Amino acid sequence: MTTWTYAPAPESAALANLQPTYRPFIDGKFVDGGGEPLKTLNPATEEVLAEVGTASADDVDRAVAAARHAYETTWGPMSGAERAKYLYRIARVVAERSRELAVLETLDNGKPIRESRDVDVPTAAAHLFHHAGWADKLEYAGLGPAPRPVGVVGSVIPWNFPLLMAAWKIAPALACGNTIVLKPAETTPLTALVLAEIAADAGLPDGVLNVVPGAGDVGQALVGHQGLDKVAFTGSTDVGKEIQRRLAGTGRRLTLELGGKAANIVYDDAPLDQAVEGVVDGIFFNQGHVCCAGSRLLIQESIAEEFAELLHARIETLRVGDPLDKNTDVGAINSRAQLDRIVELTAAGDAEGALRWTSSCPLPERGLFFPPTVFSGVEQTMRVAREEIFGPVLSVLTFRTPEEAVAKANNTPYGLSAGIWTEKGSKALWTSQRLRAGVVWTNTFNRFDPASPFGGYRESGFGREGGRVGLEAYLAR
Repeated sequence: MTTWTYAPAPESAALANLQPTYRPFIDGKFVDGGGEPLKTLNPATEEVLAEVGTASADDVDRAVAAARHAYETTWGPMSGAERAKYLYRIARVVAERSRELAVLETLDNGKPIRESRDVDVPTAAAHLFHHAGWADKLEYAGLGPAPRPVGVVGSVIPWNFPLLMAAWKIAPALACGNTIVLKPAETTPLTALVLAEIAADAGLPDGVLNVVPGAGDVGQALVGHQGLDKVAFTGSTDVGKEIQRRLAGTGRRLTLELGGKAANIVYDDAPLDQAVEGVVDGIFFNQGHVCCAGSRLLIQESIAEEFAELLHARIETLRVGDPLDKNTDVGAINSRAQLDRIVELTAAGDAEGALRWTSSCPLPERGLFFPPTVFSGVEQTMRVAREEIFGPVLSVLTFRTPEEAVAKANNTPYGLSAGIWTEKGSKALWTSQRLRAGVVWTNTFNRFDPASPFGGYRESGFGREGGRVGLEAYLAR
C-alpha cells in the first residue's frame, strides 16, 4: 500500500506584523499602563512574542471615566445610523486585515491557522457587520418602543477565542449605544489591542472603546467598578460565581457565559460517517478549548463498537503540530497551566478505571501539546465525565433508550450546548425539547451565526449573546 504525507505548508509569521511592545488603549490613545508588564508567549514554542503593558487600578478608573464621558457626550446621544457607520467601518477593516489577524491569533493562542483564518476572524467580522445593521433598527427589535442604551459596559473575555470574543462583546454594546471597557485574557491580549487600533483608525470617538490588559487583578478591578452599568463575562464557572456574588444587590446588570460539559448523542439510525466528523469537530476543534465542546459522547449500545472503530480511525488521521502549518488539525495548548490541568484530569480518568485510548500521532519536541485522547468505559460519577477538561479529551458513555440518553445528557451541573445525531426528525425534536441546554445542534456541531442567540443554563451561566434576543442585555426600557 502506498503511503503519503502532507508536505509542510507554513503560513508566514511575519504577516502578523508583530510589535515588540503593546500598551493599554484608554480614551482613544495607547498609553503606558501602571501595572507590571507581562510577556505573552507563543504556546507552540514557549518563546516570548511581545511585552504587554498592563493596567493598574488607576488605569481602570480612567478607562471607566473615559467611557462614561463618551457615553454621555458623544456615543449615547449619537443616532443609530451614525453609530452603524463606525461599526461597518471597523468590520470592513477586520475583513481586510483578516490574514494578519489570523496569523497573530494563532501565534498568541496556539490554535491552527486554518481555524483562525476560516472561523475566528470571519465570524468576528460577521458579528460586527450584523450588529451594525441593528444600530438604527433597535425600536423594531421587539424590545419596547423606545429602547435606550444601558450605559457603560465592562467586559472580561477568555483566551480560547480572543478576537471573536472581543467582537462578540463590543459589537452589540456599541450598536446599542453603550460604551465599553474590555479586559482581554492575560495570555492572549494581542488581537484585542490590534482591534482597538483598527477602531481608532476608523475614527471611533475617544472613550467609546477601551482595552485594559492584565491578569485577574485587573479583571477584579473592572467588574467591581461602581462606574459600570453592566458586566458581561465569558470564562470559567468559578470566576463567574464570584462575579455574581460581588454584583448581587448593586443593581448593575450581569450576563455570564461560563463552562460546559456538552453531550453529543449518537442514535443507532444516525449517518455514522457524518456523525464521526461531527464528534471529531465537536471535541478537537481548537484543541477542545471550547466551552460548548462536545466532550461527552453518548452512543447507543447497538452501534457503540462499530462507531468506536470509525472514530478511532478518523482520529488517527488528525495532524498535531505547528499551528501555523495549514495542514495542522490540532494545535498547541494555550498555556502551561492549562496543559497541567488536562494532564491532571486524564490521570484521574486512569485512576478511576476508564480506558484511555490515545492517538499515535507524533507530538512536536517543544511547545505545549497534548494528543487527541478518548476515554471509554466511563461512568457518570468519574471526573472525566463531570468536570470540564477544556482540552482534546473525549469521554464515551453508552445508552439503550432515548430516555436514558436524555437522562445521562442532563446529568451535569452545566447546560450550555448539546448535539443530536439521527435521521429521524421527530426523534431529534423529541430529544432537543428535553435537553437542558441553551444551544442544541442536530446533525451538526459548533455552528455559530451572529443572528442566532447563544448562552446556557445552570452553571453555564445566564443571558444570551447574538441575535435579536442578545440585544436585550445591552438595552434599557
